Amino acid sequence: MTELRELYQQVILDHNRNPRNFGVLENADRHKEGYNPLCGDHLHVYLNVDTDNLITDIHFDGSGCAISKASASLMTQLLKGKSADEAKAAFASFQDLVTSDMNVPVDIDSAGKLAVFAGVREFPMRVKCATLAWHTMKSALEDEPNTDEPNTDQSSSDQAATQVTTE
Repeated sequence: MTELRELYQQVILDHNRNPRNFGVLENADRHKEGYNPLCGDHLHVYLNVDTDNLITDIHFDGSGCAISKASASLMTQLLKGKSADEAKAAFASFQDLVTSDMNVPVDIDSAGKLAVFAGVREFPMRVKCATLAWHTMKSALEDEPNTDEPNTDQSSSDQAATQVTTE
C-alpha cells in the first residue's frame, strides 16, 4: 500500500499542476456544471458525443482541490473514445473504487491509474471531491445534446449546478 500512496501523490500532483483536457470545449454538444459545497469544488464538463454514441472529445474547466482536479483530468483521458455505455460503466467502477470497504483490496490491473484514488476511501469527505467530475459527466451524458454552443453564462448555468451538487 505504501507504493500505491507514493503513486497517489505523484499522480494527484501531476494532474493537479498539469490537468489534461482542461478548458472549455468549443461547440460541445453536451455541457454540465457540478458543484461540491463542502469543499468548494466547482467545475464544468463538456462533451462531444457522435451518432454512434462515442465520446469523441471531453474537456473540463473550473476550480477545486487537487483531488477534484486530478480526478477530472484522469477521467477525461480515460473516457475519450469510449462509448456512453462504457463511460457509465467506468463511472460505476470508479464509484465502487472510492466508496468500497477499506478491507477490500484494490485490483490495480483493472483500475489502472484510477487505483490511486482508492486511498480516498479513508477520508469520506474527500470522496465527493473525487467523484464530482464523474457525477457531472454522467449527468451530461444523460442529457439531450445541445443544439447550440454551451452557455457558460453564470446566471443560466445555476440550474445545472443544483442538478449535480454533491452533498
